[in-house]
Amino acid sequence: MSTAAPILLTPGPLTTSARTRQAMMVDWGSWDERFNQLTASVCEQLLGIINGADSHHCVPLQGSGTFAVEAAIGTLVPRDGKVLVLINGAYGKRLAKICEVLGRSFSTFETAEDQPTTAADVERLLRADASVTHVALIHCETSTGILNPLPEIAQVVARHGKHLIVDAMSSFGALAVDAQQVPFDALIAASGKCLEGVPGMGFVFASKEALDNAAGNSHSLAMDLFDQHRYMARTGQWRFTPPTHVVAALHEALLQYHEEGGLPARHQRYADNCQVLLEQMARVGLRSFLPPAIQAPIIVTFHAPKDPRYQFKAFYERVKAKGFILYPGKLTEVETFRVGCIGHVHPADMRAAVAAIAEALREMEVTEI
Repeated sequence: MSTAAPILLTPGPLTTSARTRQAMMVDWGSWDERFNQLTASVCEQLLGIINGADSHHCVPLQGSGTFAVEAAIGTLVPRDGKVLVLINGAYGKRLAKICEVLGRSFSTFETAEDQPTTAADVERLLRADASVTHVALIHCETSTGILNPLPEIAQVVARHGKHLIVDAMSSFGALAVDAQQVPFDALIAASGKCLEGVPGMGFVFASKEALDNAAGNSHSLAMDLFDQHRYMARTGQWRFTPPTHVVAALHEALLQYHEEGGLPARHQRYADNCQVLLEQMARVGLRSFLPPAIQAPIIVTFHAPKDPRYQFKAFYERVKAKGFILYPGKLTEVETFRVGCIGHVHPADMRAAVAAIAEALREMEVTEI
């Protein structure tokens, strides 16, 4: 497989630049002072994206984004706490599963997959259950691409004196969140999403106060964010073997992020990708699952063709042969597939991808869209 192809139209892993891939060609010693400086620089830059240096710590963690989500819940929710989990897709359900496995008390509120949770919903739920200590929310639910109203929900949670944990895996770096305007105890993201690094490192922006009070909460040695932060603050080093190449790639990806113009420019490129994708797919006759008002420019879910000759696996392989990797649907009620707008891709790539999709459907003799 060449380094130029295929183009990944997925929500992570995603297409990276040649510069980012090149950054992984150097080996680093995990205790090397230059690598420690690299880690510190990455954390400082990440905090800058949310304007969080004064109020939050950035705690990096080896592993996928889900590792960081589990670490945040396990570290910041006391063992006698209770989490209200807001669900409108598979990743909200995963939050609930994490609470179940960790033995944290939780309740769930689930809306349809095309229906955002509202601040009014959260207001009503918190009034009805005083035992809730934490609220857990997916910012952009990758199952569909739906955007939940984080700022409004955060204000309700804060007004009730509760603690907010935000899974911002698919939104961080492209959708603005200001830690001085949006109160949260934890916001969680990862290296291989909108920052256009490679997978292998999650990170948690934990409020300084919440993290200071989290000693002894964690169910796990490796996932204890309190201990991870304390050790790194004291030594400048990771507690356990760091993902050195991932950190180096993320550092290089962040340089490119700032060169591009930071969050506003990254958001605009993804928004342009999304708009071109929606317009071109509509010409093919493929309908998006979400209305524009709640569609984040991250990943778009499309209704699958109704034609019995359509089979996703065959469709996927044909599109892949033309240079583009799509993503299967993750809805339970209707058949869909997904196309990502993020990564080192541009509107011209989206036009080429839709042309490949249209050609694949013609080859399959799919006429009923």
